[in-house]
Amino acid sequence: MKSIIYAVLIASLLACPAAFAKTYGKGVNLTEATAVSTILDNPDQYLGKNVRIEGMIIEVCAKRGCWIYVAGDRPDEKIQVKVTDGEIVFPMSASGRTGAIEGIVDEVKMSKEELIAYQKHLAEEKGKPFDPASVKEGTRFIRLIGLGAEIDE
Repeated sequence: MKSIIYAVLIASLLACPAAFAKTYGKGVNLTEATAVSTILDNPDQYLGKNVRIEGMIIEVCAKRGCWIYVAGDRPDEKIQVKVTDGEIVFPMSASGRTGAIEGIVDEVKMSKEELIAYQKHLAEEKGKPFDPASVKEGTRFIRLIGLGAEIDE
């Protein structure tokens, strides 16, 4: 009898991965995920809309945990999830873990000068060199304003 109870308990835990996830912010309420590639291919269709994405967290802000990058469903594709500083703090240990993230699709438009300043700042944070001549023009940057997340432990 005990072995049956243990088997049912283990099966229920394996069937419910959220049992091993930590919740950040407001958590994740949407049940249907939108592929990162779908958002990036059709950003105007999603601007201002609340979406759920899922994927591996490939980078975390080392200063304040105020943003993460989530890998997309295509090679070399990612999307940033930015949160209000201090409202949600993603731990460095989230990098390499999978998660579900809910947020509002947003865009940031940067002139060439703004992009140079931004990339210089990122390079300084990471202690890496940056060549301003590598920036040829401004950009449109699609990201999520993060409302909540569930990250596997």
